[in-house]
Amino acid sequence: MLDDLDRRILRLLQNNPDQSIPDLGTQIGLTVARLTRRLDKLRDSGVLRGQRAVIDWRALGYEVEVSLRITLDKTQMRAFDDFIEGARKIPEVIEIQTFLGRVDVRLSVIAHDMTHYQQIYRSRILALPHIADIEALMHVSRIKSDVTLPL
Repeated sequence: MLDDLDRRILRLLQNNPDQSIPDLGTQIGLTVARLTRRLDKLRDSGVLRGQRAVIDWRALGYEVEVSLRITLDKTQMRAFDDFIEGARKIPEVIEIQTFLGRVDVRLSVIAHDMTHYQQIYRSRILALPHIADIEALMHVSRIKSDVTLPL
């Protein structure tokens, strides 16, 4: 379980993940050694999974995002495994989600433009195994995209 100090550490890290350990310790009132032990505990327990760079793919020239809702042929024993293995190999697939229900898998696909998307769709997506049905939803706008948790 997280205590109030752990929550405060996580809140400050969410707000400014680039700050140094000494600066974070000063804000919280902990020595570097005590803060490091707390951070190690949070990592070991799986609460803190690491830090990463967040890259705006639009700044790299990707202008199109499409959400593909896919139903698999579940009469095939390895339908999920084979499909996901293939989808992971497509660099423009930036997210894969699986579901229970009518839709089995959702892929988020980015492309430079519609011509590039059509090329990815026809040559790579449609080549994935065990697709029974596919529905494309063109992304229009992102209203909220926040990885900050209410701590």
